[in-house]
Amino acid sequence: MNRVLLNTICISCLILGACKKKQPPVNTEVPVNLIKVKAQSVLYFDKYPSTTAALSQVSLLPQVQGAITGIFFTEGSHVTKGQKLYEIDTRIYQNNYDAAVANLRVAQSTLKQSQQDADRYEYLNKYNAVAKQLYDHAMITLESSKSQVKAADEAVKTAKTNLNYAVVTAPFSGTIGFSQVKLGNVVTVGSTVLNTISTDSPMAVDFVINEKQLPKFEKLQMEKKAPVDSLFTILLPDGSLYPEQGKISIIDRAVDSQTGSIRVRLVFPNAQNLLRVGMSCVVRVHNQDTKPQLVLPNKAVVEQMGEYFVYIAKDSTITNPKAPADSAKTKKALVAAQKKVQIGQTIGPNVVIKSGINEGDRVVTDGVQSLHDGSQITTANKVGPSTGKGGKG
Repeated sequence: MNRVLLNTICISCLILGACKKKQPPVNTEVPVNLIKVKAQSVLYFDKYPSTTAALSQVSLLPQVQGAITGIFFTEGSHVTKGQKLYEIDTRIYQNNYDAAVANLRVAQSTLKQSQQDADRYEYLNKYNAVAKQLYDHAMITLESSKSQVKAADEAVKTAKTNLNYAVVTAPFSGTIGFSQVKLGNVVTVGSTVLNTISTDSPMAVDFVINEKQLPKFEKLQMEKKAPVDSLFTILLPDGSLYPEQGKISIIDRAVDSQTGSIRVRLVFPNAQNLLRVGMSCVVRVHNQDTKPQLVLPNKAVVEQMGEYFVYIAKDSTITNPKAPADSAKTKKALVAAQKKVQIGQTIGPNVVIKSGINEGDRVVTDGVQSLHDGSQITTANKVGPSTGKGGKG
């Protein structure tokens, strides 16, 4: 029995030893694909979230009180300067105007009579033919009549103004919105909003930049020569390109001390009324740097805690202490070296590299997920295109 057990143990050891001998050596080299970095001219746009705004916009408020008796426009339509929009009950204001005109005529008649009396008493006073008191009273009555005419004339102007205010007209040409009042509604002076009207063309587009970019935009604003084609364009909310080009109108007076940002306003022609107030767009600023730049595929860039890295291939010599005595103790190998980079604009599947690597460097584009600084790599076995996992987000 012991002999059978001993034979079994020996056979098991032989089998296990045979299996170990058949296992292939562990390959520590990570297969990767490399790309040689080259400087090239690139075309791209810096993009900024933006919002459209009217150059002029006003809320229409009544200047007199009363009931709305007329609405003379189509909501959401284009109106012209001076166009009649609303009418507030004019009867009381017409009556006040008529009464003021009548009072002015009475005052003018009284003045005429006072003037005649004053002229008569002034003539008699030259010859001491009238009592001094009567002469003085006549002069005072004349001055009082003149003042009454002025007061009556001002009352006519006020009544006329109120009568005019009973008809609300467009202060400028533009688009009018939904009416906030209906026929018969009683409106209050200075508090009831009738409607809002805003200019159509040109249309403003506002966006925010970092204060570090301010010198660049100030230079573009002051540029006298013709700018590059499509310097300022916008993408509409549906992603389509707006057919007109814009220009810088205003750079805000101050930087926001809390955010370190400042607002910039562009203006765009809007003859077709494609832009509406409050739209969310994307401003595209054409790249002005014509120098060749380093460009890499996005998948070659790894993001770690807000910082960006790439792996470059470096020739190295690896020491192998387990090599047989009759073999070389060292061998040449490729090693992955991690480099911190500063990225720039994303251009489709690629990204501009501003610093961290040099032209001619060999950068790992596929296989970065399996690398760390100092990993041995090989290009002998081609790696399939990366799905982008582990690359720049």
